[in-house]
Amino acid sequence: MKLKEYPSSIWRAFQLNRISIESLHDKSAPSLPIIVSVTSIPSRFHVIYLTVRSILAGTHKPEKIVLWLNELLKDSVPKSLNKLIGEKFEIRYVEGNLPHRKLIHSLREFPDKIIVTCDDDMMYSKSWLNFLYQDHLSYPLDVIANECRGISYDSNGNLRSYNFWYKENGNAVSYDSLLPIGYGGVLYPPKCLHEDVYNADIYLKLAPKADDLWFKAMALLHGTAARHATQQVAKPIPIFNSQSVSLKATNVKQDGNRMQWEAIANYYNLFAFTPSQPLKK
Repeated sequence: MKLKEYPSSIWRAFQLNRISIESLHDKSAPSLPIIVSVTSIPSRFHVIYLTVRSILAGTHKPEKIVLWLNELLKDSVPKSLNKLIGEKFEIRYVEGNLPHRKLIHSLREFPDKIIVTCDDDMMYSKSWLNFLYQDHLSYPLDVIANECRGISYDSNGNLRSYNFWYKENGNAVSYDSLLPIGYGGVLYPPKCLHEDVYNADIYLKLAPKADDLWFKAMALLHGTAARHATQQVAKPIPIFNSQSVSLKATNVKQDGNRMQWEAIANYYNLFAFTPSQPLKK
């Protein structure tokens, strides 16, 4: 978390803490046919309630937020999170600790639903979920994300370091190398991913710490396009003191994203994207 983000993080947390639980679960508020799916780890238990509050405080509430936790953590969930359980929020317990569970279990439990994933260390803007849904109405078959990068190869077909995967800011653009980034929120329409998405033996081997890359590959194999959102929404605000444990050190600083995408591409014989991808019509 950057020093300049501290004031906005503290202020947003203060605002969210002032909202009553009754208001967060208000049945009369506008609702969307969306399951928001998220997971977490013990080091973030003291802050994830702010993520949940930020989603419930939006202009449009989801049908439900489902938090997937390791079954061994049932007795460790803090009161700040447990007291939010209600009409719009529930906690479900499963085996495993990998980040992939933020989507995989919801795909099984809600196969005909639109699923939106997000991160557990962010506070989201009031309009982010509604904007994603409006894009879904325009592009109902696409995976839609507020944050994207372009997977980048050099002119010789060699995969470049993640630091050279360019950040995409174009509205509504879509091309094969476009990678949805989870922290900004990603919308998955029903039945949009390859059946291997559930195969733990494969993703544990190829991409154990890169769920975004795994889901990208599963979309490609299924023939599902990825698309950058059409409307610019305020970026999610990091939660103060939430990122002491993070995959960024491995996936970005140690170039783990490049290595894991290369493993996926080799396994599934995915082609090297050209340096400049044409937009899909």
